[in-house]
Amino acid sequence: MKVGEFKVVSMTYTLREESSKGKMIQQVKEDRPFVYLFGIGGLLPAFKANLEGLGAGENFSFVLKKEEAYGIPNNENIIPLDKKVFEIDGHFDETTIKVGEIVPMEDEEGYPLSGRILEVNTDNVLVDFNHPLAGMDLYFEGKILDVREASKEELEHGHAHGPHGHHH
Repeated sequence: MKVGEFKVVSMTYTLREESSKGKMIQQVKEDRPFVYLFGIGGLLPAFKANLEGLGAGENFSFVLKKEEAYGIPNNENIIPLDKKVFEIDGHFDETTIKVGEIVPMEDEEGYPLSGRILEVNTDNVLVDFNHPLAGMDLYFEGKILDVREASKEELEHGHAHGPHGHHH
């Protein structure tokens, strides 16, 4: 069976910056593989396209240029926020809100997003809401462990179930 729409795919991979010799960003091993229901969204289109048609036991390696990965960092996504946004019970949280930290937040519609603290100033905090991998070419290398048909329940729920997939 081959990777394609509405198939549950289990895989391992190593993600590096730029090439096979680049800085390692993430590693997914066989004891905790990445298990995904293809065809429901949520994957970078170019990542998905590079895996389509592969079968169990096949290896893969490819580069996603920054334009087909998480894009170019956008200065409009770097926003100064009033320090009051980060207050708890009227006090600014200096232990959590410091340069380099990633903070969970919500947009105006209540959707979760994360921002990286760039600066803490007298009146505001400069936060970068660009994706952490924006601006990077990404190198993926891995192996397809298993490909199977998605169950009716998985298709209804929109995600894979079972070992290393979602559990209810």
